[in-house]
Amino acid sequence: TSGEQWKQLRRFVLTSLRNFGMGKKSIEERIQEETHFLVERLRNTHEQPFDPTLILTHAVSNIICSIVFGSRFDYEDRKFVTLIGLVQESGKLQSSRWTDLYNFFPTLMYYLPGPHQGIFKNAKKFRKFVLERVKLHKESIDPNCPRDFIDAFLIKMEEQKNSQSAFNAENMMECTIQVFIAGTGTVSTTLEFGLLILLKYPEIEEKVHKEIDHVIGRSRSPCMADRNQMPYTDAVVHEIQRFITLSPLGTPRAVTKDVHLKQYIIPKDTTIFPVLKSVLYDSKEFPNPEQFNPGHFLDENGAFKKSDYFVPFSAGKRTCVGEGLARMELFLVLTTILQNFTLKPLMDPKDIDITPITSLMSNAPKPYQLCVLPR
Repeated sequence: TSGEQWKQLRRFVLTSLRNFGMGKKSIEERIQEETHFLVERLRNTHEQPFDPTLILTHAVSNIICSIVFGSRFDYEDRKFVTLIGLVQESGKLQSSRWTDLYNFFPTLMYYLPGPHQGIFKNAKKFRKFVLERVKLHKESIDPNCPRDFIDAFLIKMEEQKNSQSAFNAENMMECTIQVFIAGTGTVSTTLEFGLLILLKYPEIEEKVHKEIDHVIGRSRSPCMADRNQMPYTDAVVHEIQRFITLSPLGTPRAVTKDVHLKQYIIPKDTTIFPVLKSVLYDSKEFPNPEQFNPGHFLDENGAFKKSDYFVPFSAGKRTCVGEGLARMELFLVLTTILQNFTLKPLMDPKDIDITPITSLMSNAPKPYQLCVLPR
């Protein structure tokens, strides 16, 4: 969407995803609750090798489920397992060459058979699931006490039902699906990549352990207030996002007027890609950008150093609407894992390959396994 409808919907989603967006639990509490289940699940690996992909995806997805649908799911819940399967399958399809072609030639590719058509089939299954949840919400909603994103949207629809409002059933469906899918795939992939990087650099993991022990200890859960006292851990989280460049091209935008760029003119409404990697790998801002180095976000005194070149969530008015939530999740989940466990690789760290599987639209880590040892 664009124009006034986009403004209304974005403002609503931002409000809903704020720390005290809706319901009795803050967003931070919802994340902390899920990290307890995650830690138990990691303990149950009993120091044996495992692929972290599914465990991390379940945990991150449950956080967004709590926000959007009002409750988390048991990791073995049949519908939840099916839903995660759809997310993972769609993620693989999104990074395929067929989808790259669709993104650049949508009118043509829409009519051609190929794996990319699976994305549309999965979208119909997502819609069916959301419709079921909306029906349950309508039967039990309390207008004075919204439990989650769907409740909040339904209340807004009722308030503005007699106007030409952006709050209608179709937009609720699209917003809910987009928030759920985006909130599941991106953060879980970043965490998965982050653990792989820490396996390769155990000296960095050790420094994070020391900072956690000094600031938080072992007797309580990490909270967002800890981040200001943990510059090294904060720098590691930022460097993970910079280094992996989850979305190298960024997402498509359009110029709102004719733009003069050097000797070129980009006509109004032309689709452009911001190429985020060109900023995240700027060698003047980040010396030796091909190397993973938390020092990119630390000053000479070891204090955290902000950078205007840190744009993994894109830039401008259409930056990722879930940026605040994602930042909280990355810090709290990663810190909680490292508070409770030491990561153990299955090979010599210097042999670990952190080169991503790359496509035009996304980067992902190569499949791997690890062990987690209780601290």
